[in-house]
Amino acid sequence: MGKQTGNTQDTAARDGRGAAGAPHLVWDWNGTLLHDIHAVIEATNASFAELGLAPITLERYRELYTVPVPKFYERLMGRLPTDAEWLVMDETFHRHYWAFAEDSGLTEGARELLGDWQRSGRTQSLLSLAPHERLLPLVRAHGIDGNFVRVDGRTGPSHTTKAGHLVRHLAALDGVTAARTVLIGDAVDDALAAAHVGARAVLYTGGSHSRSSLAVAGVPVVDTLAEAVHTAAELAQ
Repeated sequence: MGKQTGNTQDTAARDGRGAAGAPHLVWDWNGTLLHDIHAVIEATNASFAELGLAPITLERYRELYTVPVPKFYERLMGRLPTDAEWLVMDETFHRHYWAFAEDSGLTEGARELLGDWQRSGRTQSLLSLAPHERLLPLVRAHGIDGNFVRVDGRTGPSHTTKAGHLVRHLAALDGVTAARTVLIGDAVDDALAAAHVGARAVLYTGGSHSRSSLAVAGVPVVDTLAEAVHTAAELAQ
């Protein structure tokens, strides 16, 4: 489990935030708060090149991408990668991705939206499948760690889904109930994770999925983070 950053749960309780049943946002990081889709494409194509696969366009990526990631490669290759192929592609992807990610900025409006939600007296946290030891320094570098009552990155294998991660994340948040929680993310896996715990979800089109592929999740799909927060606030009432 990742450590808390910024405002701790004790501070939240003293301020009257995080009361039982109060609206809470869980933010996804990659492709949602962090505008890193071009870093993802560059790193993906670098990993493809290692196995002699043709490069993929952003549009094609968004149509095919799914979690767990080996399933994404199965859609491209017509078969699951072997264990040896997976290790090569996974290592290559992450080596290139983190080099590009340092130059990726926050999504338009993200900083202001995080600040406005916090100033309204409501709580929010950050949950990502990015490695925890990589996630925290990047969040801090963007100066937004203080907006969250908790930040959790992945501590297990990379080929995992978010559902179990979200269960542990919410269990660590005092006074937060799934029924009043909305997860804002950019992938169908985010909606599945929210449904798994009894929370709501709003999906943003600026990340890894196309609008049409997000629509199958049966949750609101929006084109800006401002729309996402507005919709989430209504769902959490």
